[in-house]
Amino acid sequence: MVVSTKRALEGAHASAQAMRQINPDVVAAYPITPQTAIVQTFSQFVADGAVDTEFIAVESEHAAMSACIGAAAAGGRVMTATAANGLALMWEELYIAASLRLPIVMSVVNRALSGPLNIHCDHSDTMGARDAGWIHIFSETGQEAYDNTIQAVRIAEHSDLLTPVMVMQDGFITGHAVERVEVADDKSVKDFIGTYKPQHSLLDVDHPATFGAWDLYDYYFEHKRQQSDALSRAMKVIVDVGEEFGKKFGRHYGISDAYEMDDAEMAIVVLSSTAGTARTVVRKLRQQGVKIGLLKLRVFRPFPAQELVAALKGLKAVAVLDRSIVFGAMDGAGPVFLETCAALYAAGATPKVVNYIYGLGGRDVLPDQIEKAASDLREIVNTGKIKSLVSYLGLRE
Repeated sequence: MVVSTKRALEGAHASAQAMRQINPDVVAAYPITPQTAIVQTFSQFVADGAVDTEFIAVESEHAAMSACIGAAAAGGRVMTATAANGLALMWEELYIAASLRLPIVMSVVNRALSGPLNIHCDHSDTMGARDAGWIHIFSETGQEAYDNTIQAVRIAEHSDLLTPVMVMQDGFITGHAVERVEVADDKSVKDFIGTYKPQHSLLDVDHPATFGAWDLYDYYFEHKRQQSDALSRAMKVIVDVGEEFGKKFGRHYGISDAYEMDDAEMAIVVLSSTAGTARTVVRKLRQQGVKIGLLKLRVFRPFPAQELVAALKGLKAVAVLDRSIVFGAMDGAGPVFLETCAALYAAGATPKVVNYIYGLGGRDVLPDQIEKAASDLREIVNTGKIKSLVSYLGLRE
């Protein structure tokens, strides 16, 4: 039986508690706002003897991921954390970690990329790394950050995947906000994640393996296809792990979270903490008789095209909210919008889809702004016409 303790925790501290219970073999990390609280708290666990982890304080995030790669290749259970420019400094190594099929788990506290310099939340950091081959899981609350971190270990280490996982939460909004978090007892978490038994290890001299080999045109193509095939298997693993987690801990997780979607004519699609604000708006509009729903995406990589199409195909209008911009893309659209449009088009689904860029650099997104997006959707439903494909919420004129 799981014994949980309700605690008042910042989201970053919730992630650190999950790491303590996971007790990884190696954590290599470098501090960066707003992630610092994760590794700072975890380093205190190391100093206090609460974990057996080898904590490596490195000189940069590039070095942190390099050390994680070496430790994972040696057969260790490995974790780290970063944000923003720190994640960008890792980008070369992110591709290597994924290509070598190393099940590293990394907490990312989302923060805007420079420049200009900004330490507050948007999703430009992880969206910039969306093609590196990692699984991306987003958290709305501190509770989800805790739960997702625990599940990420099982997902990454699954024998069908062996793929690194990023677990995101919004900088300051979640990372530094105190919420009620149910922390399970250590034994239950330990039993859930189990013992990691690597298929290959650099330290296994009786079964030698090559890591990071030269891979030219004779085999590189095939290896990239194998890597892509592994990611295509991730959805089932994520769902299975989420169901098992739900049975054990009472909080169930899937690919997305639908709210008031059963009879909806229009919907809002969003990631992370803004889902809470959007849910409040949807609830208010429902009380006014507006048939609107909310689809919160939990998984962004691999992109849940089939699940998203199934949820949206019967709607008349959809608003996709993005906390980042793909510079140079169609009308300066956001990544979630572009992926959503591609999925719907490929499936022959025909709802009208519009994009709203919001919250860049940590700017607050307010309920009345989301209500404005909902009002635009109602106009699209009534007229069948889109006035602006990409709009901005909370932008000064």
